[in-house]
Amino acid sequence: MTNIHDPEFEIEGKQPGFRYRRARLGYQAGCERLGVSLWELPPGEATVYGYHLANEEMAVVLAGEPSLRTPGGWRRLRAGDLVPFPLGERGAHQFLNETGAPVRILLFSEMVGPEVTLYPDSGKVGVFERMTSPEKGGFAGWYRIDDAVPYYENESPPRKTPRS
Repeated sequence: MTNIHDPEFEIEGKQPGFRYRRARLGYQAGCERLGVSLWELPPGEATVYGYHLANEEMAVVLAGEPSLRTPGGWRRLRAGDLVPFPLGERGAHQFLNETGAPVRILLFSEMVGPEVTLYPDSGKVGVFERMTSPEKGGFAGWYRIDDAVPYYENESPPRKTPRS
């Protein structure tokens, strides 16, 4: 049985400045269309700033006092705070733990797909076939927005209609 007080953290971010542990509780509990993840940020660590085009999210602070960055700026949160992240740029968010103790944030997400996520700080876009479990696989990739090409680049009309 899945329990938010004794989670099974199956994902660990190891990039300095962005270290975290994540338990995909929705997946662990058997959800197919509802994402629920418990994020634990050690002191001094952050999540990446970004926003979703297909999946609305909501955060619930379970422990600690993380700082939250949105398009409106930074603010400090406390345990019990609920914060919605609507679709698009107005839902951009990033968490930073500026305290001396770990923070825990429960993040709820729609699991519709495919998903496109934009990362304004780094000029990237992520494209994902929404996966409910790692065993199902699926496409996932990150690309520089500046590398965009015109729609018809490298496209050629067929030379001959294939015969049946």
